[in-house]
Amino acid sequence: MKPIRYKEDMVNEFLNDGYWTHELFYDFWDRNAREIGSKEALVDSKYRLTWAEAKKLVDAMAISWVEMGIPKHSRVIIQSPNSVYGFLARIACERAGLISLTVYPYLRQRELEYMLKKTEAKAVVILNIYNKFNYLEMYTALQKQFSHLEHFFLFDDDVPVNAPPGTYSLPQITQARAEKPVDESVLADRKLDPFWNIALLTTTSGTTGIPKLVEWPTAPRVCTSKGRCDIWKLKSDDITMAIAPHAGGAAGTLTYFAAPIAGAKTVMLEEFSGEGALALIEKEKATAIGVVPTHLIRMLEADASKYDLSSLRFIRSAGGYLSPQVAEEAETVFGASITSDLGTQDKGSVSGCSVEDSKDLRRRTVGRMLPGNKVRLLDKDTGEEVPEGEPGVLWFRGPHAPAGYFRDEKLTATVFDDAGWTTTEDIVKFDQSCLWILGRAKDMIIRGGQNIYPAEVEGLLNDHPNVSSVSVVGYPDREMGERCCAYVIPKPGKDFSFEEMVSFLKEKQIAMFKLPERLEIVSEFPAVGDSGKVNKETLKTMIAEKVKAETT
Repeated sequence: MKPIRYKEDMVNEFLNDGYWTHELFYDFWDRNAREIGSKEALVDSKYRLTWAEAKKLVDAMAISWVEMGIPKHSRVIIQSPNSVYGFLARIACERAGLISLTVYPYLRQRELEYMLKKTEAKAVVILNIYNKFNYLEMYTALQKQFSHLEHFFLFDDDVPVNAPPGTYSLPQITQARAEKPVDESVLADRKLDPFWNIALLTTTSGTTGIPKLVEWPTAPRVCTSKGRCDIWKLKSDDITMAIAPHAGGAAGTLTYFAAPIAGAKTVMLEEFSGEGALALIEKEKATAIGVVPTHLIRMLEADASKYDLSSLRFIRSAGGYLSPQVAEEAETVFGASITSDLGTQDKGSVSGCSVEDSKDLRRRTVGRMLPGNKVRLLDKDTGEEVPEGEPGVLWFRGPHAPAGYFRDEKLTATVFDDAGWTTTEDIVKFDQSCLWILGRAKDMIIRGGQNIYPAEVEGLLNDHPNVSSVSVVGYPDREMGERCCAYVIPKPGKDFSFEEMVSFLKEKQIAMFKLPERLEIVSEFPAVGDSGKVNKETLKTMIAEKVKAETT
């Protein structure tokens, strides 16, 4: 299946410049099986596999699917909690020439109906029951709507007696097939092209509740993963851990994509708790973990002093805003660097900080552009490039971008122009060779003709000892056009007043027009879907309605 937007000249450019290669992700598993085959590769609460054992099971799983008659380029939905067989299924899809879509366990019928319709998936890989929810029952009902769904592969060791035809135990068939020889030539014929074949699909968080599907050949994902290995200094003696779901970027980029390239082991935490995460770090001597900010906060609420966390080297936090205070506390308590970076599922990876960068750069910036990325900063209104040193809307082009939205050329054309340029819509500036995000173009507040960048004010307020988190938005005003409101979540047991806010910001010598003219104290922020990102559109609506009610 050919990707939507890639052109011959673009592929040749990235290939000739050395950013894209002919490697698939399976190639690294194969290399590791040959070179470090006796070292552990994957660990969960049930399985411990070496690279040689993992490679053998991947081949067995892939050839089983081929022998069942699943055509090349078929789509397979993998709905898996953190587990060894969830990992094996992802790489086995690539090995068998199938297109994988790995989704979160919490997705239900509404989201999956859309995905099944869009992908025409032939198979799903699931647990029968997980967290008291019956996935097999859900997909059996969905099969009545989608006749193309033919196979159910369960992570369970046994198949329920009432299971529909086409239901198999994935460990059972894989382990049995691993006892027989595999004809390598059959799998070689199924090999995907790293540039011209879609290998995997990912989902966006979106604002509608229904994720969009993004298509990826392997070349850009391998390119980005190598770049992440470099800035994280990831080596074969590292032990990575998926605390967040491996289906998402927070843990998946570190574990599924980067770790095999470095030859690093991956450990999976199946059920999260703060204590459980800390205990597993100690037990497995993890050196790098992938989390979302909520996980870090829960881990900080546990008693970390009970655990030996000295192995931990860095923490990859993504999928939501991490306040500088939480980052500082986590680095102090856990003794590990926290990285920051910029990228989206539908536009690709942009930049990242090195684990060796100073705290200030790791807190305040999203690092340097990844190798091969070109950048332009454009004026929000005129579209012209801004003078050097001035802030502008970030546009970039490079080898780390996906091929577009799955089967949707029209939507893809709204995100990428013909030359491959796209924008994150962030207003940024360059300083010390790093990208400093000042805010989203749509979130910029224009008060009396003067621009206020929310991230600048948020960054200053986050330094206040009584502030846990802050989000700054604009609201309509007849005189000024817009005014500025700060939504603040205070730290537990702390108060925060409007007078304190103004006094604190004045001490920071901020321009007077940037001072928020309202303060709203809240206990939590509305989120965009399940992403954990603050939904500023909701906050804007809330404050606009409140101001309107006060003046009528």
